[in-house]
Order: sequence, then structure tokens, then C-alpha cells
Amino acid sequence: MPILRSSPPSPFGRKVKIAAQVAGLYDQLEIVNANTNDPDDNLRTQNVLGKIPVLMLDDGTALYDSRVIVEWLDDKSGGKLLPAGNDRFDALVLQALADGMMDASLLIIYEDRFRPPEMQFQPWIDYQREKVARALNRLEEDPPALGDAPHAGHIALACALGYLDFRFAGEWRTGYPRLVEWLDGFSDAVPAYAKTAPEAA
Repeated sequence: MPILRSSPPSPFGRKVKIAAQVAGLYDQLEIVNANTNDPDDNLRTQNVLGKIPVLMLDDGTALYDSRVIVEWLDDKSGGKLLPAGNDRFDALVLQALADGMMDASLLIIYEDRFRPPEMQFQPWIDYQREKVARALNRLEEDPPALGDAPHAGHIALACALGYLDFRFAGEWRTGYPRLVEWLDGFSDAVPAYAKTAPEAA
């Protein structure tokens, strides 16, 4: 049985878990928590970058990052996560945009968590915040249609917004009512979104 190494707070791990649920493959995976800060965790031999998520296949092959794992899930499910034709590229671009939001958000968190205050560089933090704000502004103008079934881009966007809720107290919600409505619709349509929500520390 393939093993998914992740951590409950990880938005990228959450994306893969929801994708596995949507693809109908979640029950065929073993979920094993990983600690990226623990040098004794064998995560660093499974993915030499020491990052999550990573999917260990039965033959020992390691798949990473989350986008590669989503591609694997899509292949195994017969195309349940990525549409065909030109729509595929719309889904992939939306996934890349949402992944960028998550990357920037994580960098803000890491700056506060791992650097003492006197070493933090506010212009760099502001630069990451601006990335997220630009993405939110663009998506608020034209939220992606959910359609009959969520694809990988929708899943990634939901996880990006969910991470903003989790780590930044949902501050984004006051300025983006259309995205709030979109996320509510996604949550209603995809029960795995609520099931994978990380618990507040």
C-alpha cells in the first residue's frame, strides 16, 4: 500500500489528501505523519529535500512534490482530478497560483517561527504578503467555476484559503466576499475539505 508522508497542518499535504478522496483512492493509501524538523525522521531519506508531502510507492519510488502526487492520483483514477483538453491547463494554472499562495504564506510563518525578531526583514515579509494579496484580488474578480466535479486547481485554491484561515485568523475574509462564497460552495460539495481541516494549536 502506498504511504503518504505528511503533517496535518500542511496545506500541501491537505491538498493531496482531498485529491485522494475526490479520486476515490484515499482508502488505498496509508497516511503516516512526518516531522520535517526531526533529523531522525526517515522523511529525509524518502525525500532528500526533507519536504512534505511525499508518496512512497510499493516499489520504493518516492513521488514529490504535491503536484506530482496529484498527477499520479489523476492517472490512477482515470482522470478524475484534471480535465482533458484546454481545460486541463486552466486547472494546472489555478493549481500553480494557489500553490504560490501557500508557498508565500508558509514563508511568512517560517520567518516568524525560525528567525529571531531582530533578524526578520520586513520588506521581504511584505513582499510575500503582496503575492497573496495580488492572487486574492485576481481570484475575487473572477472566482473559478466549480462545475460538476472539483479538479486539482479547485482543491489547491480551497487549501490555500483554508491555510489563510488556519494561520492568519481568516483576516482575508473581510475583503473577498466572492471568494468566501466560493469556499463555502467548495466545502459543501467536497466533504473531505472539512474532514481534513487542521486543528487549531
